[in-house]
Amino acid sequence: MTNLRRVLAIQPGQPASDGAGVRLNRVIGGGGIERFDPFLMLDEFSTDNADDYIAGFPPHPHRGFETITYMLEGRMRHEDHMGNVGLLQGGDVQWMTAARGVIHSEMPEQEQGAMRGFQLWLNLPAKDKMADPDYHDIPAAQIPSVHTANGAEVTVIAGLLVEDDIHQKGAVQRPHTDPQLFDIHLPAGSSLRPALPDGHRALLYVYEGNAQVQEGHDVTAGRLVRLDDQGELLLASNVGARVLLLAGRPLNEPIVQYGPFVMNSREEIEQALRDFRDGTFA
Repeated sequence: MTNLRRVLAIQPGQPASDGAGVRLNRVIGGGGIERFDPFLMLDEFSTDNADDYIAGFPPHPHRGFETITYMLEGRMRHEDHMGNVGLLQGGDVQWMTAARGVIHSEMPEQEQGAMRGFQLWLNLPAKDKMADPDYHDIPAAQIPSVHTANGAEVTVIAGLLVEDDIHQKGAVQRPHTDPQLFDIHLPAGSSLRPALPDGHRALLYVYEGNAQVQEGHDVTAGRLVRLDDQGELLLASNVGARVLLLAGRPLNEPIVQYGPFVMNSREEIEQALRDFRDGTFA
């Protein structure tokens, strides 16, 4: 008998606003983030209305974690205090390690049209929170994509996709949390059974269509599925779906968040605030 990961919860995202008024769907974030360790926040932005995104995210700080931005449609420009400038377009990924501190902006490079994508916050272990910051833009052409025998198409952003004879490494590897980040396209009638490491926190976000999870859970677009940490994963779709899969090794460390700062203690948060106020942050 196959041991499938138990579905712990299915929940919708919540409307939110961030930056200078950008409208978002906050899938993960706020109270109880320990349940999603090592993931701190997941925002979805998806709109054809420029008023929802045009103000963008003017310069702001981060400390103590990594941000992963995955664009589906639209154009967004990144600039930071280290002199990095990047333009994200459909299919591109930006992986930024804020660590001890980054001050950056994320502004739309368009005045009309669709803007769609995700931003994920991934925690850093205590020993790396004050390390040097880092930044990489990963063009869509450099992110592996595979077609499986059962009709699924998987974009392997991070980690390792394992299914039957497929062993596809993603564009990014992170040893401390070993994140698995896949964009899964399930045409009607297709399925996927990816192997995930036991002990990894596993989450699924259905962002288009309708998916069947673990033989019995029908999940519509806009809902997050939180799974048990042990067992296998089975995904399928009768009508077609797109699903973001997140899995990572929990850090099991204290999480103290104050806005864009995520540390392990209140004292470290207070130090971050002082550093930012005094101009010694980054």
